[in-house]
Amino acid sequence: MAKTASDAEMDAALTYIQACDLMVVCSAEPSSYADATTGVDLADVALSTPADLVIADNGTGRKITIAAKSAIPIDHTGTATHIALCKVSDTTLRAVTTCSSQALTQGGTVDVPSFVLSIANFT
Repeated sequence: MAKTASDAEMDAALTYIQACDLMVVCSAEPSSYADATTGVDLADVALSTPADLVIADNGTGRKITIAAKSAIPIDHTGTATHIALCKVSDTTLRAVTTCSSQALTQGGTVDVPSFVLSIANFT
């Protein structure tokens, strides 16, 4: 018996992420919304939903591309290691990924390049 997942099925999971309206640069992997926004946060920026989070086919499943953000004000000094995507209205942490380790200094700015989160077809 073959294993299948429809695009609609994968898109439902990605739509949950697409509702995020806050990107947080973090000094460690956050375990919750509170941790991401007040525990390990270094910088944050609002996201325009869905313009900044675009769902599409990636050839082997589905993907969501998160738009690049430039000159994000740095609120706390530390080393960036993770990016968290959150939804403010229901205080949920919806996705976390690693980023290139970078030392950040309060009062400066940081750029986050565009990145992709993918869901592969079943194999």
